[in-house]
Amino acid sequence: MCALLTYVSAYAQSGTNSPYSQFGLGLLSDESTGFNRAMSGLSYGFHEHNQINLQNPASYSAIDSLSFILDAAVSFQTTNFKENGKSKNAKNADFEYAVAAFRAAKHVGFSFGIIPYTNIGYNYSNTANVNAFSSVESINPTYTNTYNGDGGIHEVYIGAGWQPFKNFSFGFNVGYLWGELNRYVTNSYSDAYVNTLSKEYTTQVHGFRYNFGLQYTQPLGKNDDVTLGLVYEPGHKTNSDPKCYVISSNSQTAVNDTASYSINNGISIPDMYGVGFVWNHRDQLKLGFDYQLQKWNDISTPEYISNGSSTSFQLVNGEYKNRNKFTFGGEYCKGERYRSFLNRVHYRAGVSYASSYQKINGQDGPKEITASLGFGIPIINTYNNRSMLNITAQWINRSADKLIKENTFMLTVGLTFNERWFAKFKVE
Repeated sequence: MCALLTYVSAYAQSGTNSPYSQFGLGLLSDESTGFNRAMSGLSYGFHEHNQINLQNPASYSAIDSLSFILDAAVSFQTTNFKENGKSKNAKNADFEYAVAAFRAAKHVGFSFGIIPYTNIGYNYSNTANVNAFSSVESINPTYTNTYNGDGGIHEVYIGAGWQPFKNFSFGFNVGYLWGELNRYVTNSYSDAYVNTLSKEYTTQVHGFRYNFGLQYTQPLGKNDDVTLGLVYEPGHKTNSDPKCYVISSNSQTAVNDTASYSINNGISIPDMYGVGFVWNHRDQLKLGFDYQLQKWNDISTPEYISNGSSTSFQLVNGEYKNRNKFTFGGEYCKGERYRSFLNRVHYRAGVSYASSYQKINGQDGPKEITASLGFGIPIINTYNNRSMLNITAQWINRSADKLIKENTFMLTVGLTFNERWFAKFKVE
């Protein structure tokens, strides 16, 4: 990743402009909804009655009776890229998610929706002399390497949570992953007689995903309790076949030569383990901590290898590393029963640190530091006083030694629509 900022496009099809999205399966989504995102994704110990916490499906059991909750959000972001004294800015917007939940029976909740899993979106190039020691242009052509990609993986899921006895609940999500991962690398020369070499990597992803959750609440007196949350997701292959096309072309001779390669069932997702807790004081102040481990070190990645006259497209080990994420956050709301509007607003904040699952030229990929601040603003009118507008501002920093540095400011606006759809009304 040398001279990445020679050119960075100002658009993205998948909600990102990051050159780091070209590695692995792309940038991982935090998969949080509006209220989680304002706390940098804190989730494992939350069991809210009026919000959807899909990161721990055990929480669905806490959904209010007679309620149907619909939550959707969009995001707007601007990113500054810096490398070797150069700087570029890029902007984009994206539809984040749409999820819903309802209580089907006493202590049994269901949820379903569509969420992102990974994102790919980048476009940059660099140009240099073939021989930097020659000053004669005719025998010293320049070459340009162009890198671009788009796509990502999305998930549609359905899940359920059940509280079989007081203070203990468990749940599961079953999701279907689909999407297209496209990456293109073009090596071209100013000398028209030199062949242009292009490599196209494409994968149609389709497969299932499963995760499971537990929650246990321990009272700590009259005004306090602590909820412990555990989640687990088994890793497996996704039944997706990555493909590689190597194209050699020459504009002068009009000769094109294409070699194609494919790997059967070459895309996998890792085992994931998570643990967290939330301390709840008087149902007003809630503080929590999450830890997540993704076992990417066990996953192989498809790679095109050229060694003289020998070429291959095969799965290789050692290109990923385990990803650790630590999150701390909380929210404060004096109470929904108060008349004052400011007392009914939910004030949220959080910070997180995550290591990268990617390796780039043999070194660790960028660490990610996130700080979030947000508000849950109640929507009060004559026919609905339970819905909420969730507004979150996030600062996301990605950096690695001798590699590009990214600073992103993201604004997410979401609406949690909460109505009493299942109530029976009496007409006088």
